Amino acid sequence: MRIIRWDDRTFVPAGHENPADPGVWKKVLFQGADLQAGNVQMINWAKLPAGRGFAAHYHEDMQEVFVILSGAAQMSVGMESAVLQRGDAVLIDPREVHEMRNAGEDDVQYIALGITAGRGGRTVVVGK
Repeated sequence: MRIIRWDDRTFVPAGHENPADPGVWKKVLFQGADLQAGNVQMINWAKLPAGRGFAAHYHEDMQEVFVILSGAAQMSVGMESAVLQRGDAVLIDPREVHEMRNAGEDDVQYIALGITAGRGGRTVVVGK
């Protein structure tokens, strides 16, 4: 699990902008070298209601990126756990068992992006 904290990144001019007078700024969450080669399998806008979580699971050949839009989420990967807030992002590599729980009283909304290596992998739910 690789976490990018919103407050740890600064805005920089977008690459296509005039650095002296940019029209748009960006915070780089992950770069190409951080991501596995493959195809985008999915881009989802998801909602995790208060008091809920998703089952522990892993993907055989899919890397996942989660970007928290609102709320607070407890993300656990193996023995590692962290609370993610608005603007935080996390990268989960293939075969890393992960689960997320809502850590607050408001719904968590997030973007999930999946990159598959295209080897016919599947999602495996891990029993507790």
